Amino acid sequence: MTVLVRVRLAVLERTIASGQVPTAGEIAADLDLPIAMVQEAYAKLGEAHVFVCDPDDPSRLRMASPFSAVPTAFRVSARGGSYYGNCVWDALGIVSLLGGEGSVETSCPDCSKALSLRVTGGKLAESGSVVHFSVPARRWWDDIVFT
Repeated sequence: MTVLVRVRLAVLERTIASGQVPTAGEIAADLDLPIAMVQEAYAKLGEAHVFVCDPDDPSRLRMASPFSAVPTAFRVSARGGSYYGNCVWDALGIVSLLGGEGSVETSCPDCSKALSLRVTGGKLAESGSVVHFSVPARRWWDDIVFT
């Protein structure tokens, strides 16, 4: 298994276990690798649009898709854990990744009405909600944090 794959899997495993996206130092300790090697892996995975690195700190991630390292408007509860998604798409992806049972708490960006999305048996329960992506998919990575 390559270092990139090992680092990616370790980040996902630690995030799932703790609810927090780990630092390069934590992953370096977990994998017994030099921190510089993990930071390089973070950068390469960022270039591949797998992770989004913190622009001010190469030892931190902003996003470890589908997980957010910072609080967002997309709070996920699944498999006994609590996580943040980067967007509703990622939030539902977290529920799927963790077995297809869970919920996403968010709010309507237009009227601020609280929204609760439930997933049971891998299927989204009817909520009457509509998802709108204001940025075309082909432009998401122009500024993925804004998107």
